[in-house]
Amino acid sequence: MVACYSCSVTACAGLINVVYDCLGVSARLEEQEGNENMYAVILTGGKQYKVTVGEEVFIEKLEGESGETVTFDSVLAIGDDSGMKAGTAVGTATVAGEIVRQGKNKKIVIYKYKAKKGYRRKNGHRQPYTRVRITAINA
Repeated sequence: MVACYSCSVTACAGLINVVYDCLGVSARLEEQEGNENMYAVILTGGKQYKVTVGEEVFIEKLEGESGETVTFDSVLAIGDDSGMKAGTAVGTATVAGEIVRQGKNKKIVIYKYKAKKGYRRKNGHRQPYTRVRITAINA
């Protein structure tokens, strides 16, 4: 069951956050019963990320433009209220996401020197990233 904060309308919905236009006012509806605490552990860019539906994560750069969909096939584990599955029990699970933006992190400065030798080197680096919004966990 879902209840509206502004006009106390209740309705059945399978979504956690729903925007419902009630009497010209957008009200945030939240689920009162039932848990959708499903999460997945995915592997991308040599790193592992624990993700849930609706979450935005910063991952290593992926090819693609904003608005494109991406699918992560290497799912290491899936968990919910009933327990966790990992390894071969996951099977052919996938995680779908949408690219929100491409960008670069803050610059890091690399400074090398050798004492008493006049050797000084200054270098910088900005690591590219992709911001992805997780849209679905297909278990």
